[in-house]
Amino acid sequence: MADEGRLVAGRYRLTERIGRGGMGTVWRADDEVLARQVALKQLHPRPHLSDDEVATLHERTRREARSAARVVHPNVVVVHDVVDDDGLPCIVMEYVPASTLADLLDGGRTLSPEETARIGLGMVAALRAAHTAGVLHRDVKPGNVLLGPGDRIVLTDFGIALTAGSSTLTRTGQMVGSIPYMAPERLRGLTPGPASDLWSLGATLYQALEGRVPFRRETAMETGYAIVTDPVEPMRGAGPLEPLVRLLLSKDPADRPTAEQTERALLATWSGALTEPAPPPVRPDPAAQGARGPQKVRRRRRGRRGRLALVAVAVALAAGTGTAVTLLHPLHPLDTVRPHPSAGRTPASTPSPLPHGYRLVTDKDLGVSFPVPDDWTAGTRAGDEVTYKDPTGLAGVTIGTVEPAGPNPDSHFADTEANTKVNYPSYRRLRMQRTAFHGQPAAIWEFTFQGRVRAFRAVDLGFGREGGREYDIYLSAPAAKWDTYRPVFDKVRDGFRTTR
Repeated sequence: MADEGRLVAGRYRLTERIGRGGMGTVWRADDEVLARQVALKQLHPRPHLSDDEVATLHERTRREARSAARVVHPNVVVVHDVVDDDGLPCIVMEYVPASTLADLLDGGRTLSPEETARIGLGMVAALRAAHTAGVLHRDVKPGNVLLGPGDRIVLTDFGIALTAGSSTLTRTGQMVGSIPYMAPERLRGLTPGPASDLWSLGATLYQALEGRVPFRRETAMETGYAIVTDPVEPMRGAGPLEPLVRLLLSKDPADRPTAEQTERALLATWSGALTEPAPPPVRPDPAAQGARGPQKVRRRRRGRRGRLALVAVAVALAAGTGTAVTLLHPLHPLDTVRPHPSAGRTPASTPSPLPHGYRLVTDKDLGVSFPVPDDWTAGTRAGDEVTYKDPTGLAGVTIGTVEPAGPNPDSHFADTEANTKVNYPSYRRLRMQRTAFHGQPAAIWEFTFQGRVRAFRAVDLGFGREGGREYDIYLSAPAAKWDTYRPVFDKVRDGFRTTR
């Protein structure tokens, strides 16, 4: 290698070639001014390029440097300088002694869902930082993911990045990037957005889990056509990440989860391999054969920056497959959360007369009392919630608390819904809206989801003042018998009292 040992820009001594691509070569170099190692990206000279094409090459390199320099984050490679080398610009970057994810996956090798989630968390953190800075990467792929020391994940090569408000550097009909990782809207010539980078993230995660890219065909043209038109092939090794990856690979950008939602779903899978205080999403138990209904998962906040336990519902259990949910029942009117006459009184108040067939439950740990049907029995219990089930085990009411309460429970519902969409594609919202209950800010949330045997429907009422305690009253039951079970929610709500 003739360039080895050469001095660039009077300070960078090329010591080892560490990468080579179609547009340039990356060297490890010694910065003789600051006595540190750097990575230097050197463009290939192209003698047959026109003056306009050379100018485009120069501008693309300067744009890469500017784009990467705008994104300051531990998961993004640091750009130190842009220098001239025999008339061609070179980018001087942080040197990360690392292999790439492409190296790790070479030959069809795969990773576990937990390791894939760990790498994905670093990638999505980099993309969140880039998108916040107004930068789209546009070439997210395994070859641009560095696996550094100390488990550091670094996204590199912003060579075709696009900054919001800037013009493109491609001619009409020309695309830049790697087609197997290119979002459908880009292949259709539409304007890319943050969701386009997330599609590429999904394709990268798919390859890590399955050992192949999701739409690989014999030719680039066939691959592009498959990306735009074909469904995602079934996944065998994705485990809990399959719903997330499928959503990331949605044809419509609007159907893809946001970077924040993606991060939460990845965290749920990665942290499942660790010892963690928050409970994981509830999983179906095939042995139950439909004897157990859906349960609500605990949601805790540890201060404003605390984390919500993921996923509001668990699917019903039994053999067989479900079908799409058909809504057979109209929505209940908003008077389900009308203010109670006790509004304005002290929180501890005298319970109203019990409905016929109900008994009063007083829970000292939660500081509440409420009526439940006589034949419903206490089921699962946690420090911040309690569940009562009907004799079939398919319907249940859960009373829970969240501390501290936010400005309105709808924000906490929205966070939980985001994760529910990722983990349970059959979820369908019926309504989520603000209201008031017992003179306090409140929200009502109704939705349906498909179990393995039957469709379920649920309603959740949350209320509480900001900084205090939020209370939740939640009912889920088979959708086909919703008219039978919905009155239970109404009676529990109407008889609900705090005792503290």
